[in-house]
Amino acid sequence: MWIKLNTKLLALSFILFSCFISAEENPKDPYEGFNRGVYTFNDTIDGAILKPIAMGYNYVTPDVAKKGINNFYNNITDFITAVNSFLQLDFEQGMTDSGRVIVNTTIGLLGFIDVASTNVNNYTERNKQDFGTTLARYGWRDSAYLVLPFFGPSTFRDGTGLAVDGLFIDPIGYVQNVRWRNRLYIGKIINTRAQLLDATNLMDDASIDPYAFQRDSWLQMRNAQINGKEQIDYDQYLDYLSEDDTVDYQTNNTVDAPINKSQDSNGESLSSYENHEITDVNKRGNRPLASHLVSSL
Repeated sequence: MWIKLNTKLLALSFILFSCFISAEENPKDPYEGFNRGVYTFNDTIDGAILKPIAMGYNYVTPDVAKKGINNFYNNITDFITAVNSFLQLDFEQGMTDSGRVIVNTTIGLLGFIDVASTNVNNYTERNKQDFGTTLARYGWRDSAYLVLPFFGPSTFRDGTGLAVDGLFIDPIGYVQNVRWRNRLYIGKIINTRAQLLDATNLMDDASIDPYAFQRDSWLQMRNAQINGKEQIDYDQYLDYLSEDDTVDYQTNNTVDAPINKSQDSNGESLSSYENHEITDVNKRGNRPLASHLVSSL
């Protein structure tokens, strides 16, 4: 009995010690032990179920149909963005976001055609806001990193925002027909996962710690969005994900890590992306990493 008790106490002490060391090394990820466990769970579910389904979807669905479906869900995300722009009292941006939604919902046939992104109007740049950025706007700027089961990279602030967006703002939640509502949610998950295939393939090939890679990239990108920096072109951002940089969490700046096998001595750093010319934002944008599969609500 004493042996079992001592073993449990030793295990508990080891866990607490690991959390303490983790917090000392990375103040923005004080729950790294828990987060790594959830990351492994998400990655297992993704590899067994979601990724194969997304690959099959990409294989059997014509490009024009995939584009239309992605546009449809982007239009829903634009609605969430518009609501949050108004909640942030950014009325000018809110009117612009609303105009994009109205144009795409009407002329663009419920958003299946992204008319607003053509060059014949003033809505070419897609804004991206959610209730997490709204909470940051009102003062909740620093929040510990948290990996959510099924939803992936987040923080306590952004997890709260995700719940508010999903429960109260997302138009899909107001569809009365349960069968159609569930179909829309499932379609959203598959579409989101299909958009992330390139990013996850890159992560699989990278000779780095995938958990730290995902965390550092996501936190840096989220910080840039909340601080009102230029909107991110995520096609270009994916190229920078292959560079092995880490973040100095004391200064919130990126620092060069040792060069990995896929990077030569002249490789650019991830931090250089901050100075890059930015253009368009799409739905997969705020969630470019492996297990963040559902959280582009």
